[in-house]
Amino acid sequence: MHTERHELFSQLWEQYRSVTPSAERVHQLLAERESRPIVNDHIALRTFNLDPVGLDALAEPFLALGYQPGGEYHFEAKKLYARHYEHPDQDAPKVFISELLVEKFPEPIQATIRNLVSEVDPDRVRRSDFPYSGRPWQISHETYLMLAEVSEYASWLAAWGYRANHFTVSINHLDSIQSVVEMNQLLKDQGFTVNDSGGEVKGSPEDLLEQSSTMADRVPVAFSDREAVIPSCFYEFARRYPKADGQLYTGFVAASADKIFESTHERRG
Repeated sequence: MHTERHELFSQLWEQYRSVTPSAERVHQLLAERESRPIVNDHIALRTFNLDPVGLDALAEPFLALGYQPGGEYHFEAKKLYARHYEHPDQDAPKVFISELLVEKFPEPIQATIRNLVSEVDPDRVRRSDFPYSGRPWQISHETYLMLAEVSEYASWLAAWGYRANHFTVSINHLDSIQSVVEMNQLLKDQGFTVNDSGGEVKGSPEDLLEQSSTMADRVPVAFSDREAVIPSCFYEFARRYPKADGQLYTGFVAASADKIFESTHERRG
C-alpha cells in the first residue's frame, strides 16, 4: 500500500512540475539548503460537483489507499465546497479536494460546464490514475475566457482538468527555515512572486496553521481553436502548530484557503 501511495504522488508530482517550472526551482533551492528530503504537507485537487466527476469520485483512489475524510469547508463567495483527507500514516501528504457548485451559476454557465463534463467517460473516472489524467474534454479559448469572467476556478479547471493544483512544502520539516515569513523572504529574494491576497501570510498561530504561496506560473495551453498562455499551478508553504493535546493540527482554515485559491488568478494591471 505504501508503494502504491508513493507511486500515485510521484505521478502527481511529475505531471505538476511539467507545467510549474517555478516549483522545480523552489524545490531545488530548498534541497540545496536542507540535509533531509523536502516533505509535502498536502496537495489540492479541483473538480465540478457533477456526475461522474464529483468530489467523491476524485477521492476514491485515495480512499482505496487508506485515506479517511477529515474536515469540510464552505466557500460561499467562490461557490465551492471542499473536504480534506488524511492518512493514518502521519508522514503521508494530506489531500484537499474542492468542487465547484455548478448550480449556483447562471444557466448559460451551467450549460457550458455540463457540456464539458458530458464528454467524460465514466470508466475513465473509476481508474486509479484519474487524479492526474489531465483534461478530459475539448474547450475553446473563447469558452475559457467566458468562464473566467464568472469564476477563475471554473476556467482553470476547464483548461487544465485533473492534476494537482499545488503541492505544499511542510515548513515544520525544514531545518533552514522556521517561519512562513522567512520562507516568503527567501522566495522574494530569489525573484519569485508571493501571493499577497489577504496578506502574504495567511492564517496565524491562533488558527494553528500559517500558509503562503507563489503565484501560478504562466504556460502555453492548447485550446481547440488556438494556443494561449494562462496561469498553471503554484507552490504552497505551510507551518502547522500543536493543538492542546500536543499533536500538530491537521486541518485547514477556510478563510486562508479562500485566498490561496487566488494564486491561480490572472494578474491584472
